Amino acid sequence: MNVPNGLNNYNGSVKLKENKLGRQIISNFEHFCNLSNSADFASTNNVAPEKSIPLQNDQVLCLTAADVRRTLRGVNPRKAAGPDNIPGRVPRECADQLADVLTDIFNISLSCAVVPTCFKTTTIVPVPKKPTVSCLNDYCPIALTSIIMKRFERLVMRHIKTQLPPSLGPLQFAYRSNRSTDDAISTTLHLALIHLDKKGTYVTMLFIHFSSAFNTIVPQHLIGKLSLLGLNTSLCNWILDFLTGRPQSVRMGSSTSNTTTLSTGAPQGSVLSPLLFTLLTHDCAAMHSSNHIIKFADDMTVVGLINKDNESAYREEVRDLVSWCKVNNLYLNVDKTKEMVVDFRRARQDHSPLAINGSSVEIVKNIKFLGVHIAENLTWTLNTSSITKRAQQRLYFLRKLREAHLPSPILTTFYRAVKIIGVSLLSITNIYITRCIQKATNIVKDPTHPSHELFTLLPSGRRVGTKIGHKAKEIQ
Repeated sequence: MNVPNGLNNYNGSVKLKENKLGRQIISNFEHFCNLSNSADFASTNNVAPEKSIPLQNDQVLCLTAADVRRTLRGVNPRKAAGPDNIPGRVPRECADQLADVLTDIFNISLSCAVVPTCFKTTTIVPVPKKPTVSCLNDYCPIALTSIIMKRFERLVMRHIKTQLPPSLGPLQFAYRSNRSTDDAISTTLHLALIHLDKKGTYVTMLFIHFSSAFNTIVPQHLIGKLSLLGLNTSLCNWILDFLTGRPQSVRMGSSTSNTTTLSTGAPQGSVLSPLLFTLLTHDCAAMHSSNHIIKFADDMTVVGLINKDNESAYREEVRDLVSWCKVNNLYLNVDKTKEMVVDFRRARQDHSPLAINGSSVEIVKNIKFLGVHIAENLTWTLNTSSITKRAQQRLYFLRKLREAHLPSPILTTFYRAVKIIGVSLLSITNIYITRCIQKATNIVKDPTHPSHELFTLLPSGRRVGTKIGHKAKEIQ
């Protein structure tokens, strides 16, 4: 889709020359910014949302005024206001005055399993993804939702996490305590490196990319999975109402599109949506012991541990994953799905590409995985170069400001604004040792962590060691 004539971009910003052109862009964005897309996905959703009758002993979540007051005080005042135009400073500064009123509203919503329409309303604002815009696909749709509703969702999300079984999806690293992207990356690389130590082996990594993953969720199907995970009927009914009957519109400058009401998918600007997606995919697990599926929200990676050039289990795993996606109404974007082969053997053979839905998956030599550049030789050269380049760019601007003889307070403000670092610098060795010890200690205390078996407490009970063979090597 091309940008209409008359749309000028300057440093990534968009300027509308005429109201007529603005209306034309809004019309195009109604399709682009997931409105028409979600309607298309909704056409495949033939399951009508239907609430269940709660049991007599079903306990409704009840929030306290102290909890609401605390979450209101945590609002970031710099966040953009939602469709209700209530800025973040209002709930933050008036938390004491609003706590009791909002507590009543939140508890009535939970007891009736009804979310007010004004809380579900979403405004989508297109933001350029590139400095130079050439087509509408160069825009990213940013969803603005009510700040009050986000605080409400945060309280509900905290309760949902307490109801989930601790053994839920050990290879799901998003929205779990003591889990992060670092754990997902290190687990992926550990599985690969341990396997590559064996003779005649190599590793394949398939980096899955979904098309509008959140927009394709079928609410009734998700609620069935939440019930199986132990969430009570009242909370499931509330979540079902939260996901259905959501008004959405697109805003471009001073122009706003017509409102479309959706009952398929989850709003991307909300707090609950990423967690709900992880619960939707909790049953997506590897069927073969030689394969592992690493998940972080909607980022999914299939790691195949190949022996003696036999990829039958790995390719069967991919076919099963494609079938699972169809059942769960998830659409694979084959063009953006990439495969990387890690093979350290001297006599390497050509790797035949995977075929998904009749299209071949591109084999790449490096890829950016959860913010980290990974190369097929598993070295850190590419990632280190990327970090160094980004740091040099930020330091360049700092040097220019200093050459302009700006006062120190302004230099300090810029220094912290670009997130170079906002505290006194420590040595790299000190940072490395401190963080490694802290991470290892947290893993030892968490028996559900995938890397728990790799560490052990030494007899002193204060030092941590890594398990190598039958011995423990001290790291503290």
